[in-house]
Amino acid sequence: MSSEGLLKITDPSVMRALAHPARIAIMDHLSATGEDATATECAEMVGLSPSATSYHLRALAKAGLIEDAPSRGDGRERVWRARTRGWSLEVGPDGGSEARAAESAVAGVFLAQGDERVRRWLSRSSQETTQWFDAALMSEFGIVITADELTALTDKMAELLEPYKVSQRQEVPADARRVTCQIRAVPVD
Repeated sequence: MSSEGLLKITDPSVMRALAHPARIAIMDHLSATGEDATATECAEMVGLSPSATSYHLRALAKAGLIEDAPSRGDGRERVWRARTRGWSLEVGPDGGSEARAAESAVAGVFLAQGDERVRRWLSRSSQETTQWFDAALMSEFGIVITADELTALTDKMAELLEPYKVSQRQEVPADARRVTCQIRAVPVD
């Protein structure tokens, strides 16, 4: 783990443990908010039964991504917490076929979840306030850029977004909402 609390995942078995929408949602909640949660609380968040959610929590614990948190009282409920404030997959171009397949599985879940968030926004956007409707952005920019320039650009974008990340924001204004910010920058054929 780096000094910023970002876990760099290189192990294909850990990647496979993440490759499920419920597990990514649980990790997102536990790591981004820093809050501890029970299976019942996580179940409400991911829309599964507490027993199904317990199964996913145990799989994340087995992969070393979450751990038991201190009990909240009588110890009858198991409380979980993330072992890191964020994570990234680090396979690289020389990663073996097993690691590449595991990375692809996790990426597929991320893409599907991101697309679904945008679809939900579109279905309710006409009911939003003008301020939020106008603030939202969906755009695609065709650019011509070198690999070095793209690296510099994405580094600057990440730097701009850093203070607004759920895990970094200290004092949240009363009118703030959680927003998904999806930036996809990949070469096209």
